Order: sequence, then structure tokens, then C-alpha cells
Amino acid sequence: MMTESHTAIREEVAKLCQQFPGEYWRAKDRDRAYPGEFVAALTEAGYLAALIPEEYGGAGLPLSGAAAILEEIQRQGGNGGACHAQMYIMGTLLRHGSDAQKAQYLPRIATGELRLQAFGVTEPTSGTDTLALKTTAVRDGDDYVVNGQKIWTSRAEHSDLMLLLARTSPRDQVAKRTDGLSVLLVDMRAAVGNGLTIRPIDTMMNHATTEVFFDNLRVPAANLIGTEGQGFRYILSGMNAERILIAAECIGDAKWFIDKASAYAKERQVFGRPIGQNQGIQFPIARAYAQMRAAELMVHDAIRQYEAGENAGAEANMAKMLAAEASWAAGEACIQTHGGFGFAAEYDIERKFRETRLYQVAPISTNLILSYVAEHVLGMPRSY
Repeated sequence: MMTESHTAIREEVAKLCQQFPGEYWRAKDRDRAYPGEFVAALTEAGYLAALIPEEYGGAGLPLSGAAAILEEIQRQGGNGGACHAQMYIMGTLLRHGSDAQKAQYLPRIATGELRLQAFGVTEPTSGTDTLALKTTAVRDGDDYVVNGQKIWTSRAEHSDLMLLLARTSPRDQVAKRTDGLSVLLVDMRAAVGNGLTIRPIDTMMNHATTEVFFDNLRVPAANLIGTEGQGFRYILSGMNAERILIAAECIGDAKWFIDKASAYAKERQVFGRPIGQNQGIQFPIARAYAQMRAAELMVHDAIRQYEAGENAGAEANMAKMLAAEASWAAGEACIQTHGGFGFAAEYDIERKFRETRLYQVAPISTNLILSYVAEHVLGMPRSY
């Protein structure tokens, strides 16, 4: 997993990120603007096509390669949240799309002609209870007619395609709760203004998130991914990759905070001595480093299992939880080390602090991960 090729990838990603220093990210954060230039540079360098097979113009890397890319972006002070969905959404199309669909879309995604960034799953009334979603897709001739609403659909305004999960069979007409949901690939360029409306949501960090509304939107039946009614399984199969990649980002954030705090503690002089000489400063940073390393090992274990084709559900969930907690602890230590300067925008700490806080809530909350571990690892009764 930690191969020489991944070391080379990290070095090259770091060089690319140096073209987008803190000033760039602060300006985007201040203006709530999408970092299109950064995403374009990643695309041109081939990093957003990391998981696309070589036959379709991608790099054909394993998940560990994608994790290395996203971790390095965060470690360099950037924000992979601007484009990370393209990596973990990709799995549904790769594993369950038809040969014709892959031939039609993957080469154009690899070159950047098409952007696959929007993931339409969460709804206002169902949240993480995905099986309770209400958005419907009703077959009408050669089309599906979609009605409903999604929320927290990040980057919808900056994506050409959306991977949409919708109900194609009423809940009372399916044998299992997991049946009756289907995945559609929506061409957003044609959909906006023709049944699709996008409304931005202003949040505490610059995440380009939105709510989207479907009003008799017609989607060609040819855009159905896999078999009708099996969509929940397709989405579920990609969630381990999502958890692992988000965990890798959190490890990158933690390393950024720890590097920043350690450097400042060594150079900042108060009462005639470096503040890093004081155990009250040393210990939180050292503890955050230990937390980060433990979480990093769990991420590596989850990747190993995932790439071996094993069920990495428990490891992926725990890696995401532990990494998110480690990045938050590192952020706390970094702010405390810098004192008042930690709140000054020019140091980038408060921006990264806001950004990394998201990952204790999304894409799955810590409490749901604990429920998963309790039920599926420890054999306790289902709690929800």
C-alpha cells in the first residue's frame, strides 16, 4: 500500500498544491467561491481520474492511490472536499454500470469534459435513514419521471452529472426494505431549468453544498445504473470507499495541524523561552500526534482489506470515526498553541478547523458508526 509509486504521487500532489497557497484558499473561503482553478489543475494532472481504469483513460490506481492523493491535498493546506466525491461516486458506475455506459461516460470524465461530483442521496426528512427517502422515479415509456427533493447535495452547481438514488417501487410493494430503490445518472446540463432546481446552502465552511428539487424531471431509462430496484445495494457497496477516503483526508488535516503547531511552539518566545518547552503546550500536540498515528494505522488496515476484496465495513467505519476525532483533536491543539493568532484568518487555522469539523457529522455521524460497531461487530441488538 505505501509503495514507491504512492510516495511519488504524494510528492507530485504536494508540488501541485504549492501553486495554490493559503492566500488562494482564504480568498475562496471569504467569497464562498468554488476553487475551480484547483480542481481543473487536479483534473489536468489526472488525479481525479485516479480510479478510472486505464482502458477508459484513467490511471487505474487502487483505492490506496486515491487515498494518498486526498490525504496530501489536506496536508498541504488545501480542501479535497471540493472534488473528492468524484472518486468515491465512481465506484457505482465502475462496478454496476453497463459497458455502454462506461464507454460513454468514463473517458469524458477522465479528461474533465464531464464532471461527476453530485451525489443525490440525502433528503430533509430522512437524513441518514436512506431507506425512508421519498424522491420517486416513475417509468414512463423510455424515461423515468423524477419528483422530490435532496439536500446536502454538494457541488451540484459545479457538476455535469449527478448520481441519484430514487424510489422506483413504493415501500408497500417490495419484499424487503432495501428493495425498490434505483440509481440514475442524471445529465444536469440538460436537467437544470427542465425539472431540476438548485438552491445553494450557506454553511460555516466553504463546501459548495446545495438542496435540489425535482419537478417532473425526465431522465432517459438508458441512464439506469444496473438493475431497477437494486440501487440501495449499489450505493451501499461504495460507502466503504467513501469512509476510507474521507478518513484519509482527516489524517492529512491532522498532519497539517500538528506540523503547524509544532513549528510555532518551537519558534514562539514568551517569558524568554519557546512555548514548546512547556509541557502544557507539548502534551496536547504529542497526544494529537499519537491519536493521528493510531487512526492512520486503522486507515491502512481498512485499505488493505478493501483492496483484498474483503468486507471492510467495520474497519472503514472505525477508520473514519477515529481519523475525524484525530483531526479535531489536532485542530484543538493547534488553535490552543497559537492562542489568539489561531483565530486570525491569515494563519489558515480557523479555516481548516471549520472544514475538518464537518467530518464528525458527514458523510456519516459518529453515533451511527458506534451503532454499526455495536451491532455488527459486538453483536448487540439493533439500536435504530
